[in-house]
Amino acid sequence: MGRLSDLAMAWRLRQRRRRLLARALAKRRQLRPVANRSARIAPGDILCFATLRNEAMRLPHFLAHHRRLGVAHFLVVDNDSTDGTGEMLAGQPDVSLWHTAHSYKASRFGMDWLTWLMMRHGHGHWCLTLDADECLIYPYHDTRPLPALCGWLEMQGRASMGALMLDMYPRGPLSAHPLRPESDPFETLCWFDAGNYTMRRKPDLENLWIQGGPRARMFFAAEPRRAPTMGKVPLVKWHWRHAYVSSTHSALPRRLNHVHDPDGGELTSGVLLHSKFLNTAVARATEEKHRQEHFANSALYDTYYDRLAADPDLWCPRSTRFTGWRQLEALGLMSRGGWI
Repeated sequence: MGRLSDLAMAWRLRQRRRRLLARALAKRRQLRPVANRSARIAPGDILCFATLRNEAMRLPHFLAHHRRLGVAHFLVVDNDSTDGTGEMLAGQPDVSLWHTAHSYKASRFGMDWLTWLMMRHGHGHWCLTLDADECLIYPYHDTRPLPALCGWLEMQGRASMGALMLDMYPRGPLSAHPLRPESDPFETLCWFDAGNYTMRRKPDLENLWIQGGPRARMFFAAEPRRAPTMGKVPLVKWHWRHAYVSSTHSALPRRLNHVHDPDGGELTSGVLLHSKFLNTAVARATEEKHRQEHFANSALYDTYYDRLAADPDLWCPRSTRFTGWRQLEALGLMSRGGWI
């Protein structure tokens, strides 16, 4: 009976993946090329994919950080920005840019658009899929670039790497810490929650569902199961038949979600430093509550947006000041695994 159940689940997931790929093919018509430089992509290049809107403040550091890591080309969907984001990206020689004014929510929060671009341009490449407020770090990221990491993962027979999304925040009200142009947001957002995380393995997709951090502590303390999930699989050796299911929290085929050792050992993993809580988050909370584009059931998050718009101080006596990747490894938030 167990064998039949496993076969039935595998069949359902294959059908689900086919539907996701079909959606991406249909949604490709919503994208208008602005600066398509994908012909410059070379075999073996590390690629970064992102959907974003109004991220002109974050983009200089986002691009510089991931260039240093070894990203060779960025493929970006601009979802109708009004702050100069599109113009900034169009002028970058290592960026290919598409524009759309269609609904972010109706495109599976941008994943339908990115799935098409990854089908078209990501096949055979290691692909990093990020939001503009996420910066990847991993063991030895300061001395070993992504091509070295990806080569080592392939030698281990792995086609993906997991990462914990770590909410970073300042000490004091968010509005009291404006981001200077071209600066590193983590000079100000230098605090995080070190130890209030819970995890459970989802039986269908076999991914880890991780919750915690300041959002769970401050905004969802009464209903922790509603808190955002923090586990992601942002780095994947892509095949055109792959598809993300829920943002980058899970993917199909589900072997891509096997980024943690079920027997208690350690696999190499990273951290996504999350710069959501810039000073701009206060005004943006009101805008996003009105747009209702960022959650599947947006009305359930009205209180969250209201509390964020009230300019909270996320710091508490248990907050930890960030010092580097070795600190995160010591806290168990990332792992070298066997990569030494």
